[in-house]
Amino acid sequence: MIARRGVGPELRSGDVLLRLFRRSDAVAWREVRAANRDWLRPWEGTTPDGPPAPVTFGTLLRGMNAEYAAGRSVPLAIEVDGSYVGTLTLGNIIRGSYRGAYIGYWIDHRVAGRGIMPRAVALTLDHALGEMGLHRVEISIRPENLPSTRVVEKLHLPLEGLRPRYLHIDGAWRDHNIYVADTESAPAGGYLARYLHEHGA
Repeated sequence: MIARRGVGPELRSGDVLLRLFRRSDAVAWREVRAANRDWLRPWEGTTPDGPPAPVTFGTLLRGMNAEYAAGRSVPLAIEVDGSYVGTLTLGNIIRGSYRGAYIGYWIDHRVAGRGIMPRAVALTLDHALGEMGLHRVEISIRPENLPSTRVVEKLHLPLEGLRPRYLHIDGAWRDHNIYVADTESAPAGGYLARYLHEHGA
């Protein structure tokens, strides 16, 4: 997967669009991150070495572009009606005998609860297990994170199990539930089609 200007996946469901990040997203990204600092803090990654250094959008974009060009990650901006509202990353893509990845996501609390994230995750699962040829996608969620848990429940992703002290989040090693999608368990018409059939657009 080679990143070229203007080239990359664009996944759409109604007013929801997932696309690669652009330099022009800088202002919107800074505004949305600032408005959601407290909302996101309990769920964001940290390290045992202490708080991470502040990240500028330019540094973030360079890192995302490098990971995408190397085929290790697909970092997607989430738009609703043309406005940036969050991020979804298909990351740690491994080919070979594993052919898997994980999905991580967050959304602006001001538009949460409108069915945006289930559609975004469903779009990405269909793309990953279909066009990208992956076999398995994991989503790890802290048991306390009820909004994220509702997303995977709406998509009927099975709970594979609990990984104790799995990731360093909000200053400590935290347990995570692991939800899984794979080609064998995917619905015949795709995750998005099933979600829309059950919940509407």
